[in-house]
Amino acid sequence: MTDRYAVIGNPISHSLSPKIHRIFAIATGEKLMYEALLAEDFGSECKAFFENGGRGLNVTLPFKLDAFDWVDEVDASAQEARAVNTVVATETCYRGHNTDGIGLLRDLGRNLGVVLEEKRVLILGAGGAVRGVLGPLSRARPASLIIANRTVDKAQTVSSQFNGVEHVPLDALGTDYDVVINGTSIGMDGQSSFEGLIDQSIVEGAFCYDMFYVLDGDTPFCKWGREHGAIGVEGGLGMLIEQAAEAFSLWRGIRPSTKGIASAICD
Repeated sequence: MTDRYAVIGNPISHSLSPKIHRIFAIATGEKLMYEALLAEDFGSECKAFFENGGRGLNVTLPFKLDAFDWVDEVDASAQEARAVNTVVATETCYRGHNTDGIGLLRDLGRNLGVVLEEKRVLILGAGGAVRGVLGPLSRARPASLIIANRTVDKAQTVSSQFNGVEHVPLDALGTDYDVVINGTSIGMDGQSSFEGLIDQSIVEGAFCYDMFYVLDGDTPFCKWGREHGAIGVEGGLGMLIEQAAEAFSLWRGIRPSTKGIASAICD
């Protein structure tokens, strides 16, 4: 029987994960099936998937915190983040991992050449995806690492769980940042906007990275950054590919090359 894997979320039809993992499987010679699962109830959908032969799951919005509670045990990355984006079915339990942080750092550092050490880094958002990257980002030794969120209490709670991470209200951010990372879905609905919510001066002279992605053109955050003086902008496709490669390695014991995958997806 071919091993089954999937990505679970809501919405999920837009996900590129099935295509990415099919490319990985062909490149490595691994035989597997990978699908997208739309879930209303995370727990029941997971239970059904694994009872029907599932071997592993990627977890996306809005279920990364639910996955942390659902698995039997977690590794250090998931424990630190208190969020799970990869589930591995072992012989004895369901084990949760978080590959978001390593995916982001590999894309920023290896693929894009962005240096974080001694830089002033701002992250917008405080959800499961942001939780997954704060620990690895703090260990990259930035001069400062600040998170800001529309719900201040949430940002305060998340920042208190990580050494060296501060929180600042959106209306008091200041202007002096080297790297600004968006971990919110603002603008992706085609209605909300960064205009009026965040002072445009925070991106002037900064490198802007969006953890979300689109295949054609800029994300709303990247477009906003480009329009207001960012020195560079990049969407999160590279992060998605890098974290997917790490998940594939956890499942299959082999890490596929990520070189050229973005071009193959966009062609």
